[in-house]
Amino acid sequence: MERETLGKITLFVGLLGAILLVSCLPGKVSGPEPCNEGDTLLQDDFSGEKDCGWALYNGGGVTSEISEGKLGISNSIAGKISWVNANRNFDDVIITTQARQVQGPNDNAYGVICRYQNEENFYIFLISGDGFYAIGKYQSGSPQIQYLSGEGQYVYSDVINQGAATNELKASCVGNELSLSVNGIALESVTDPTFVTGDIGMGASTFQPGTAVIEFDSIRVIAP
Repeated sequence: MERETLGKITLFVGLLGAILLVSCLPGKVSGPEPCNEGDTLLQDDFSGEKDCGWALYNGGGVTSEISEGKLGISNSIAGKISWVNANRNFDDVIITTQARQVQGPNDNAYGVICRYQNEENFYIFLISGDGFYAIGKYQSGSPQIQYLSGEGQYVYSDVINQGAATNELKASCVGNELSLSVNGIALESVTDPTFVTGDIGMGASTFQPGTAVIEFDSIRVIAP
């Protein structure tokens, strides 16, 4: 999946491909079940031993694949954000993942998605290779992302490891509260009542010429 972007201020609507969403009762998860173990709603180390149902997308300058214990997203289209989904449906979740910028411009954005309804409706939690973060919302009827954090824009934080480095992201979507922590430090919480259920996912973008390559090393989704 892709959406057009304009730097760290405005992300505009644009998309390629399609995604399948499945419905379920509140508090339940639907979709592939081999990765629902113990107290987790979804856990994947991307070892390839289990099919956790990721809807990968390839084409038009974007590649997403699972290889060598990583889920990688490669995006060479400056000004577009692309993402992959788990093909499931959740309500309240806490998502934890380790994301690494492997190559590409530091002027980028990458992170996780929750309560994904379709390509026009979801929440997204982003950090960048030059040390910024944002919590945003895409919603039908609006031509661009609505930043819910930082007075409507990205915010700088020295908690974020810059450049070719690994960051642990923890995104919480609980009730109307959306919270982002990076490397064990809480950065911001906002409230928004728009979406209450949906899929989760991971995304990556570059805002400058070059190929942004982001690898996600495991993901864990639990109920609060």
